[in-house]
Amino acid sequence: MDELLDAIAALVSLISPEKVQAIATRVRRTDACKAATTLSSVVGTPGARTVVEQLAAAWQNTTVGSDELASMLLAASHVHTKAALEQSTELVWTGPTTPFVSARRTEQALLQVINSAEQSLFITSFVAYDVSTIVKALNAAAGRGVSITMLLESSQDHGGSINIDVIGKMRGLVPDAQLYAWRDKTSDFADGRVHSKVVVADDRSCFITSANLTGYAMEKNMEAGVLITGGPIPHLFDAHLRSLIDTKIIELA
Repeated sequence: MDELLDAIAALVSLISPEKVQAIATRVRRTDACKAATTLSSVVGTPGARTVVEQLAAAWQNTTVGSDELASMLLAASHVHTKAALEQSTELVWTGPTTPFVSARRTEQALLQVINSAEQSLFITSFVAYDVSTIVKALNAAAGRGVSITMLLESSQDHGGSINIDVIGKMRGLVPDAQLYAWRDKTSDFADGRVHSKVVVADDRSCFITSANLTGYAMEKNMEAGVLITGGPIPHLFDAHLRSLIDTKIIELA
């Protein structure tokens, strides 16, 4: 049965809902022993034919009936389509590119999340400087009423690990932002640093990245990330970060 379920999952993730409907209709009128020849004509591409053939082969190894398989196909297609509409995930990359992978650039993804915010933004980064486009977008967000919260690493003069006061600089660049620091660490986290790089907008979208808020990260470095829109992850991230404030793990800088 696992083989059949895997074949169904592969099929509905590759073939449109309309094609799945056509295959399900054809399945209801055929037997497992004839499925390989009967179903392959419904699709036109080599990749689609391959997954249909895998489905037919897996079906022959089960006792599942025609009507049951058709219903399984339709249910799986519905769930897959609904999940795709509720959440999307995109690869984000800055640095040398290749012909084999298409990905959004770090700055593009970051600006998309910031510009999409209607109520709140929560940003964490190790350092932040030399990012005029990001600063401009943050001030524009503040201007339309978005509440901006930022967690940054403190300078050495303020109990942190870096030799520049990025919190002070950001306070001057984005005056409406609430700036937080992680200073009073428990023994388990002694000498720990704010090394996460996350941006969450309205608990509906989030960008998780290796990139700091720096010009080099936006343009020069190899940086990788994932842009997630919809689904539970942005909500969970937003709730977790705000709980760090509520429990006083991080405090206003």
